[in-house]
Amino acid sequence: MTLQKTTLPSTLRVFERGWLSSNNVLFLGRDETALVDTGYATHAPQTLALVQHALAGRPLDRIINTHLHSDHCGGNALLQRSYACRTAVPASEAEKVRAWQEDALSYLDTGQQCERFSCDEAIAPGDTLRLGDMDWQALAAPGHDPHSLILYCPAERILISADALWENGFGVVFPELEGESGFAEVRATLDLIATLDVRLVIPGHGAPFTDLAGALTRAYSRIDYFVADPVRNAQNAIKVLLKFLLLDRQAIPLEDILPTFRRMRLFREINRHYFRWPDEQLAQWAIDQLLKARVARIENDRLLDVG
Repeated sequence: MTLQKTTLPSTLRVFERGWLSSNNVLFLGRDETALVDTGYATHAPQTLALVQHALAGRPLDRIINTHLHSDHCGGNALLQRSYACRTAVPASEAEKVRAWQEDALSYLDTGQQCERFSCDEAIAPGDTLRLGDMDWQALAAPGHDPHSLILYCPAERILISADALWENGFGVVFPELEGESGFAEVRATLDLIATLDVRLVIPGHGAPFTDLAGALTRAYSRIDYFVADPVRNAQNAIKVLLKFLLLDRQAIPLEDILPTFRRMRLFREINRHYFRWPDEQLAQWAIDQLLKARVARIENDRLLDVG
């Protein structure tokens, strides 16, 4: 976890968090402070501590979520209690938050945690946000998530890309896992990003980077790889779902993995659309893949996380 300052405007801070929690982008404007994305629920106390330290006694006025996957909004509730800050979410998700539809918000589907939070504002593609005394354009970035936004500051040539673009790829293409279109939207989002004049990208995960052309080349290659065989996206998703749970819990009894998967609607949908294996076989395949990649190990009948 690092605090990035180089090449950033003086009113902007980036907290690089890892893979369980998304990065957090803090804006310290003259009249208002704001935080873009708040990480995962189990890291919420860390997020609060980082924000409190950087604010140095100032209040947090606003939270902005690029999208509502649990690793991007899991700190919302604690920050709202601590600061009574306003919270803005993508417009197409606002009613789901107000009614707290956990199934529609993906938390039940993925077996992940997100404490209920409130929503005060809705952000639509085309809106301009004043953050850190800079104007940021909200742009639609469907693909990984149909409702995702990215934020672009033309004056500073900075892009907050969320999970639409990382230095090496992008987030799981979730719509495709349930038989909906997602690959075409990923490509269209990459095409949009390619039109922007960008000197620095702040991704949802990983360090900020400057080589936009290289990142786009790798991302296009990855989407081509998935389009050639959509099962590859499904395989990636199953591994990511298990690894995410392992990052959160650090250790999972082997006997708990199958029941945990069976409670996830997304696991059942992926299996129905792409594998049609017995649940036990797919769960064991996921375990074997993490072991093979050396990102997990087994000890005393428990699956342990390996960083």
